[in-house]
Amino acid sequence: MTRRLFLPLVALIAVAAPALAIPPVPRPEGEFVINLPDGTQKLLTSYRGKVVCLAFISTTCPHCQHASQVLTQLYKEYGSQGFQPLAVAFNPMAKMLVPDFVKNFGIPFPVGAAESDVVFNYLGISPLERSVVPQLLWIDRNGQIRSQTPAMGDDKMLGEPYWREMITTLLKERASSKTTHHPAATHKTTKAASHAS
Repeated sequence: MTRRLFLPLVALIAVAAPALAIPPVPRPEGEFVINLPDGTQKLLTSYRGKVVCLAFISTTCPHCQHASQVLTQLYKEYGSQGFQPLAVAFNPMAKMLVPDFVKNFGIPFPVGAAESDVVFNYLGISPLERSVVPQLLWIDRNGQIRSQTPAMGDDKMLGEPYWREMITTLLKERASSKTTHHPAATHKTTKAASHAS
């Protein structure tokens, strides 16, 4: 009897495991809409041609606060060379908390908000899976996700030396001739606007 219960359980885990795996890298970035507190939106693909660090954060998380400060410093150092950090808060009441977060930590790059289900879908992480913040995606000039933090984090990948390595490595690569950089599109939306993922 025990063996009969065990085999279906193993089969269920084998079927469910791929659904919980992080998508492979590199892969195309796909579109993501960053909803800013003033009602405007920034489209992730509008930063094509730049090296992007897309940080999914919680405004109340000390690690995310520190990460945002480090990204601010890296932006000051590498922004003129084509590095662009972006942050998306997805904790409860994020849209309301983002303005104070930006002000309190002096963040000069776009910080928006999104619903957690949209973020988990974009990251390819099940909302039922345990995960940590920040979750970082490193995107090259051609719109390819080149690195993604595992759901449960990784000390090396969440450290400044790795970030500097990603920035310098990706900045050295040229954008393909098909890649055209568009100024970061910002536009007003109505309440009916939907999130793209």
